[in-house]
Amino acid sequence: MITTFRRALGVAALGTLTVSALTACGGSQPSDEGEGKKTVTLVAHDSFAASDEVLEKFTEETGYTVKVLSGGDAGSALNQAILSKDNPQGDVFFGVDNTLLSRALDSGLFTPYEAEGLEKIPAEYRLDDEKHRVTPVDTGDVCVNYDRAWFDKRGIEPPNTLDDLVEPEYKDLLVVENAATSSPGLGFLLATVAEYGDGGASQGEAAGGWEGYWKKLRANGVEVVDGWEQAYYDRFSGSSGGENGGDRPLVVSYASSPPAEVLDADPAPEQAPTGVATGTCFRQIEFAGLLSGADNPEGGKALLDFLVSETFQEDMPLQMFVNPVREGTELPEVFTRYGETIPDPHTVEPERIAENREAWVETWTSLVVR
Repeated sequence: MITTFRRALGVAALGTLTVSALTACGGSQPSDEGEGKKTVTLVAHDSFAASDEVLEKFTEETGYTVKVLSGGDAGSALNQAILSKDNPQGDVFFGVDNTLLSRALDSGLFTPYEAEGLEKIPAEYRLDDEKHRVTPVDTGDVCVNYDRAWFDKRGIEPPNTLDDLVEPEYKDLLVVENAATSSPGLGFLLATVAEYGDGGASQGEAAGGWEGYWKKLRANGVEVVDGWEQAYYDRFSGSSGGENGGDRPLVVSYASSPPAEVLDADPAPEQAPTGVATGTCFRQIEFAGLLSGADNPEGGKALLDFLVSETFQEDMPLQMFVNPVREGTELPEVFTRYGETIPDPHTVEPERIAENREAWVETWTSLVVR
């Protein structure tokens, strides 16, 4: 159960933003010798997963076999792809999200391609709709999770909004990931930027904007750790996959974490042991794109078409614990029964993220970590 759980929740976490080498070293990876261009290479972060049956169906339909090169966490894989863009290691890159999208687009990493089936994806996810350099594949929400049993035992209502987290009853209860080294940590920072803005008296109780909010959160005992696994498994009290039994009943994780907690549970519980503070969430969107200079661009295009197909989109939730972007895709029961639908997540325009991300992270680090 722990192994399955760690994989299920681990694939939901997009990881840290440091540079690491790809599993396959060197430059462009040619197709199999003697096979022509029958292999299409997908460069992705470690969280990419698809069932064997679905990948076999892609091969049956197109004649291409998918080879996956894992590049560490999301930021690491993207950084490495940018560094090797003149000699790409694959044909398609998967895993850049809206917090880092501008970095990928500005680097010239992708060749434009309008994927077949793109019209089935809502416009709100198509953030590069004019040039089609990237194709949206999945979406998820970074949210504060809470340990139901901890709060029930003490008769305390769990928090639901960002404002709640700075109240005295939640002092020393929250653990978050470092915004400089973690994708969910950055997402949570962006949620506070979206909620409180850059300051000013018009913010009322939130005077001082997001910076003022984090000063209050720091005074209320927020704990910062490097990444999601440490936060969820080591410090969070509600993780059934944790081995050390943390003492923090609030953690920045995902809206899909509760379904992952009950995956394979027998018998199925009435509710997941963890809940989601729905007013704290930031919407992430993940994209894939055809790498410029790809060795097999036609195979890459076919793979992009497949990533937004009904077949792949229906398989994806239980493989990566993210939500499909294709309209009409049926979710598995564990999602509909235990998952949370976030009707109004916090968002920040990619252009604004691009202009301010480094400054925001630097300011956040000086306020909260140093």
